[in-house]
Amino acid sequence: MTRSARRRWSREIESLVDGVAVAGKGPVAVHAYDFPAGGKWVDDVIPGKVGSFDRQTGEPLWHSPCEVGYGRGFGAGFTTSGDLVVLGPTQSGHAMVRMSAATGELLGIEHVPEFDEALVDADFCLCVCPGQLLALDTEELSPAWSFKMMGARFHAAVRAGDVYLAAFSRKGSRDQGLVAVDVAKGKARATLFEPRPGTFYGIAAGEGRFVLPVESLEASLPMELARELVLARLTETQDDDDLSSLDGLDSTGGPGLVCYSVDAPGKPAWFRQLPASEDEATLRVDSGKVYVGRGTSLAVLDLTTGRELGEAIVPGLDEAIAWDVRSGAFMVAEENRVSVFELPD
Repeated sequence: MTRSARRRWSREIESLVDGVAVAGKGPVAVHAYDFPAGGKWVDDVIPGKVGSFDRQTGEPLWHSPCEVGYGRGFGAGFTTSGDLVVLGPTQSGHAMVRMSAATGELLGIEHVPEFDEALVDADFCLCVCPGQLLALDTEELSPAWSFKMMGARFHAAVRAGDVYLAAFSRKGSRDQGLVAVDVAKGKARATLFEPRPGTFYGIAAGEGRFVLPVESLEASLPMELARELVLARLTETQDDDDLSSLDGLDSTGGPGLVCYSVDAPGKPAWFRQLPASEDEATLRVDSGKVYVGRGTSLAVLDLTTGRELGEAIVPGLDEAIAWDVRSGAFMVAEENRVSVFELPD
């Protein structure tokens, strides 16, 4: 029987939450904004604010107005020294803002090009812009490098050790591919695969591997593995003397997860069928585990083998604006509430 995750703490937020930041240790941060009455605002950006909470107890530590507001693009995380970095739209364009994690004091600001999403790590921040990937030094708030591909549009990116993995498409096509870019130098390490049908709709990575959630598992696998999948499904659903069970068989193979090694992307390290559901899977990787959220259900898989390690029901996960996991702390942000749960082993 699937058990419910134990809630470590929960806090109601008067404002509307639109992002979180959680590291391996230290406080957690919440970015929020106040929706204007009647839904009308003169500028493109609604002013933002940031609150900090104790990781273990949820005790509020401080809250402060933030130069970064609510609009297109967002990212947040912590530097090596523990300061908070927030990226997003401001009244004067997109910017990278550094704040003291202890007090919320503004320590610095650097304007950046408009972007769709941003990753914040202790050493680098990566802005995913339609036409380029832009890396900035997290401590110095200064540009480090930019990366472009002829005719490519970038959609999302994750970090897998010393490389960024960026999803991209070509002009006139919705099919997506994946390119590996060196974190320190901004040079292409390899095109892991060109845009292709049966595309993924998300990505998570860590420890030299990446996991893709796909709508059609069969269409996403190499021919020989797809054949094995079909035969396995036929074996499960077909009785020797009764073929009627084939009538409802999903010819696409249904949704699933496919894991690859960054160094050997030609063949999946493992793949896994997911139960049919109206909810798409959202993924995070941390400490050698893959966390798969669908609705209120959270499954924990081994990153190396794909074996299921545990499953839990997480209240509010189906309504999450954002969620993340770091070193055993599972943080879920709903529209007006933030919670931290204990994770299943």
